[in-house]
Amino acid sequence: MKNISLFLLFILVYFPGRGQNTPGERDFLTYCNPIDIDYTYVAHNSYTGVSYRAGADPAVINFKGKFFMFVTRSYGYWVSDDMSNWEFITPQNWYFNGSNAPAAAVHGDKIIVAGDPSGRMAIISTDTPEVGDWKTSYSVLPISIQDPALFVDDDGKVFLYEESSNKHPLYGVELDPDNNYLPKGEETALIQLDPEAHGWERFGQDHSSEMAPYLEGPWMTKHNGTYYLQYGAPGTEFNVYADGVYTGDNPLGPFEYAPYNPVSYKPGGFVTGAGHGSTVQDNNGNYWHFATMPIAVNYKFERRIGLFPAGFENNGQMYVNTAYGDYPHYLPTAEVKEHKNRFTGWMLLSYGKKVTANSVLDKKVEQKVIGPGMKSMVRENTGYDPANMVDENISSFWVAKTNDRSVEASIDLGETMKIHALQVNFHEFNAEIFGRQPGIKHQFIIEASENGKKWDVIADYSENQKDQPHAYIAFETPTDARYVRYRNISTPNEYLAISGFRIFGKGYGKAPEAPENFQVHRQEDRRNADLKWDPVKGATGYVIYWGIEEDKLNNSVLIYGEPEYNLRALNIDQAYYSQVEAFNENGISQRTKIQKVQ
Repeated sequence: MKNISLFLLFILVYFPGRGQNTPGERDFLTYCNPIDIDYTYVAHNSYTGVSYRAGADPAVINFKGKFFMFVTRSYGYWVSDDMSNWEFITPQNWYFNGSNAPAAAVHGDKIIVAGDPSGRMAIISTDTPEVGDWKTSYSVLPISIQDPALFVDDDGKVFLYEESSNKHPLYGVELDPDNNYLPKGEETALIQLDPEAHGWERFGQDHSSEMAPYLEGPWMTKHNGTYYLQYGAPGTEFNVYADGVYTGDNPLGPFEYAPYNPVSYKPGGFVTGAGHGSTVQDNNGNYWHFATMPIAVNYKFERRIGLFPAGFENNGQMYVNTAYGDYPHYLPTAEVKEHKNRFTGWMLLSYGKKVTANSVLDKKVEQKVIGPGMKSMVRENTGYDPANMVDENISSFWVAKTNDRSVEASIDLGETMKIHALQVNFHEFNAEIFGRQPGIKHQFIIEASENGKKWDVIADYSENQKDQPHAYIAFETPTDARYVRYRNISTPNEYLAISGFRIFGKGYGKAPEAPENFQVHRQEDRRNADLKWDPVKGATGYVIYWGIEEDKLNNSVLIYGEPEYNLRALNIDQAYYSQVEAFNENGISQRTKIQKVQ
């Protein structure tokens, strides 16, 4: 009897219920963008006066098997063993006013960092990053530095790259590690934007502005003897924020523009953008690209961080795979057939579905935001309806009248489906938190039902002590359900606000047929092309792929709605191949035949 009792106790402790999750369980080898870390609230100052979270310009390095992530204005940095569970480190010594677009690299047995927001800085270092005992020589580099990157070559030589400007080129210089990392000579101009020839480098939402674009966010990767100088463009607040690459045989050039640019590009989906990033190898030798993804509701610099599989083709072409890039993907610790394709195949079940909530804030309550001209203003108020949680737009949101245990919202999937994961994305509506504050946590309960009457708890975060603004929950055992309900316990701000209550899994119906009559027409402005096809019955959306070689269609965009797309990211002197596929809750169609356009 004693052994039986112990066995029953084991079952109750380790298997708490049908598909139920509690915080801290790490048995699920997936993640979902934007990555869920405790993003720092901006410090209160006269610059904005508005509270919002920001996470941008990630510099991620692999130091002794652990991943360290340095992020703009975060008053510290994060460490992870698996790129999933990130722990914030408050260092013993750090920049007084945080860091801005920080650079980081491994140099021997230590990490070196640059990123003082003033633009005037010395290189700091530590061999104990978990403690954060950063040391400096106080030898300030005799150049004004913006958006730096540090690179250590195989021979131990150290290089600095820097710039953030819509006028100046990106610069590089070798540093002398034997002389406090001071420059060895003058900076060299390396690359400059050319939006007249490169459509993706044009400024504005969907590349729609004539304003001069910004060149920023360099990062260097060396692969098979080739130097890949990555850079961000055209502007951090837009859906088309992206990374491109130049290649060369020397760390200071000359460099050649890659004709397959951009390499990291995500203009569509729930959360867009994939610019100003960093490329790092995991402990299995696979490459990953961390990137900046804009929200830009409270302020244009309200941003998050995304993670994408990356690597190099046999011919040296660099890629970052952003297809289905805000759906669940497998982490580095999961074994997959091909690193390039880590999408789980769990489809979005919640898009456009019926949503009900027992509390909705009146339109008359306006959200405080800061406009582009730095003047206080309010967001155009189109309402805070629960339907905003399922429109696949991180910039729209449901707001409840309060933030207590009485508030709940339910999604009707329309029919029973198999749920593998979900993501609750909280929005900072009229927040009053500034800087890093202790005790911030998100507490809630997720329930599921097949008939809307009998409910089972599938995720109990009622006692969660973590700050999880993009809470992602994957289930070891999938759950069959038609209805999914969020029950609030407590979140950090006065009002509960959710921008996305996203459900992932598989329906029991059929995947859509392949689109027909796919056509591509390149415009007189060769930076643009019009793509269209016949609508597909039962399709939720479409993914378009394109590239400069038939077997390397590495760029993509996911769209919902109409079967057409105006692609404005092409290079004028390049022929392209493209194709499209349809998807719904049940799966993905076959792709169309590849179309070539000169």
